[in-house]
Order: sequence, then structure tokens, then C-alpha cells
Amino acid sequence: MPRQLNQYLHFGRYLARRFLEDNCIKNAAALTYTTLFAVVPVMTVAYAMLAAIPAFDQVGGQVEAFIFKNFLPASGAALQEHLSAFSSQARQLTGAGVALLMVTALMMLVNIEKAFNAIWRIRQPRRGLSSFLLYWAVLSIGPLLLGAGFVVSTYVASMSFFQEGAFLASAWSGMLRFLPLILSIAAFTLLFVAVPNTRVPLKFGVAGGVLVALLFEGAKGCFALYVKLFPGYQLIYGAFAAVPLFLLWIYVSWLIILLGAELVSNMGNGFAWRRPDYPWMINLLVLLRLFLLAQQQGRQVDLAYVNGSGWSMHEEMWLQLTDWLESESLIARTQGGGYVLCRDLDQVELSAILERIPEPPLTHESLPAALSGNQDWFAGFSEALAEADRARRQALRGSVKHWLLSDGLVAAPMPSREVSS
Repeated sequence: MPRQLNQYLHFGRYLARRFLEDNCIKNAAALTYTTLFAVVPVMTVAYAMLAAIPAFDQVGGQVEAFIFKNFLPASGAALQEHLSAFSSQARQLTGAGVALLMVTALMMLVNIEKAFNAIWRIRQPRRGLSSFLLYWAVLSIGPLLLGAGFVVSTYVASMSFFQEGAFLASAWSGMLRFLPLILSIAAFTLLFVAVPNTRVPLKFGVAGGVLVALLFEGAKGCFALYVKLFPGYQLIYGAFAAVPLFLLWIYVSWLIILLGAELVSNMGNGFAWRRPDYPWMINLLVLLRLFLLAQQQGRQVDLAYVNGSGWSMHEEMWLQLTDWLESESLIARTQGGGYVLCRDLDQVELSAILERIPEPPLTHESLPAALSGNQDWFAGFSEALAEADRARRQALRGSVKHWLLSDGLVAAPMPSREVSS
């Protein structure tokens, strides 16, 4: 048990480090600013989607009240009337105005994807029609699912055996209490699985959705307690007190969502967080060996293949190595998204690779001793580096003065200062 707890703590520290390295605090602030402008457009799109289906036409107000009651702190309810009025006025706009609102709502999802792609280390965002269809699906599926949930729950509650049986009625009422949490998990899971421009396993998305939903509920309670215990903001802002609180809540919500994204992203890295950070060159040699083995098997190499081989590698390291190998014309990208060797490594000198790597050269002293037991090629490579180190030290013997002032070497004159009279 203590060992497992230590692993959880180690993983938690790793997530915290990645959270800071990926500028999640700054990204949460940027997303808060974008969300502020996108709230009314998103509400307008949601109303339009519900009104497009006759069965959902009358549940728009119920969905709105449900969201403000269960997904915002108590102080956010003061904004419901104003946001509803803004949304009602927006629905009276002309076609050009509605199109502008839709663009604003879509831009929020574009910024969310940028933040997620940075967390997942994805350099190529979605483009063209595929991105528009995905964003529109995310904007439309949520309101439709909420509307369907209300229609179904109302229909079931009106059935005769629920009205006549007190036990069934109380059981159904108890189940409805968990509906906000279930919907939160579903919404966050959809966000983590659909928005990043990469394949995210559903089980990782669900795990992140559960964590974020629970943190979300805890944050609501803490936020409500803060508003109750520290009412000084009302003296400062007066009638506008709900606005800064609403902004603060959006910011806290994005911090929680980005933390969940870090969890989902790093769950896909296997146990890379457990492994110490080996030198760049060691990861490169291990990767080249895996390329050779995959070539013998007629397979392509991707990050899943590397982590499945027993060598856990961070996605950031994978991107650095594959970019360098591709620039050196050693590997080529396949249509399936993986890589294959495009040169015969039997014709490539190891010394040439050592000279061209963008990292400091390896020495025998810098080699990790942990590799000696689980990599059969490591012993010979380590001995070769030790011999090279000995040869280099032997060749460079002598004092600094001997090397800089000996015959055949001209000492550079020191620059003289001109004294102005």
C-alpha cells in the first residue's frame, strides 16, 4: 500500500509539472476571456437546436434553468435573467448577425482545441470542413442530449405506475439527483475525446470526465462557501458583483478542465512518468533499435509501438526524435501516421550520428546505470564510450599553458585599450 501511494504521489507531481510546463494557467485565462464573449452565442445556438425539433421546442427554458442551477454556483443565478434576455434578443437578429454569433461560438472551440493540442503535443490542428463539422457536432449534440433527457424523464415520471407506486417514485427521484453529475461526466468525456486532433481512447476520456466532474462539484461547494463567508465583494462592486464572480468561476472551471486534459493525455503515455529522464542520445539509440526490429517484422513504428515494447517514452521526446530522424532522412512518415526506416542503417556510421545530434555529446560517466540490466546492446556501447573517453583524455593531456603557448600555437594578443587624452 505505501508503495502504491508513493506511485500516486509521483504521478501527481508529474501532472503538476506538466500542468505548469504547458502554460495551463495562462491558457485558462485566455479561454475565460473567449468564453465570456461566447456565452450568449452558445446559448443562442442551443436554443436554435432545441427549437428545430418539435418535441424539444418547449424544454429550452427547463434546460437553461437546469444548467444554471446545477452547473453554476449560487451566485451565478443572478446572471441567468440577463443572459436569457441577451439570448432572446440575439434570436431576433438578421441572418448576418446570427452567422456572426455562430462564428464566435465556433472560435471558442478553436481556442479549446489549441489548448488541448498543446497538452497532447499535437502540432497540426484540424483544418477545413472536418474541423467545422466537428465543432458544429459538439455545439449541437450537447443541447440535444439535454433536451432528450428532459423529455424522457418527464415522460417516465408521468407514467401511471410511477405515480401510483411511492417506492418507484422515490427511487426515480433519487436517480434524478445524480443526473447533473452523469451529464457532467458525459460532457467532459465528449470534450476530451472529440476535441484533440488525435485519437483518445474512450476509457481515458471517461476517467478524465469522472475526475473533472467530481472536482467541478467540489469547486461549486467551495465557491459557494467563499461567497457566503467573504461578502466584501458586494461592497466594492455593488449591483455588478455577479460579473467578477462569474468570471472567476469560469476561470476556475477552465483550470479544472485543463487539469483533466493533462490527466487524459498522460494516461496515454503508459508508465513513462515512472522512468527517469534518460539522455536524448539513449532514447535515440533505443528508438533506432526498435525501428530495426519493426523493419524485420514488416511493421511501422508509432508511439504506441514504442511504449508497448517495454520502453516508455514521453510524447514530447517522441516528437523531438522523429523530427530529427526525419530531417536526417533516416525515417519517413507513412500514410497510417507511423514511421519506417528509409535508409540502410548498416551503411550509417554511429560516429556520424553522434557528431550530428543536437544535444551535448555522451560520455561514459553520463550513461544511466539502470540500463545495464535491461538492454543487451548497452554493455558494448558503454565500453566503447569508456574507451573513447580514455583516448580523448590521453590525447588532451598537458596543462592549459602547454596547449596555448606551445610551438605551433600562436597565442592571440590581448586587445589594448586606447586611452583618450
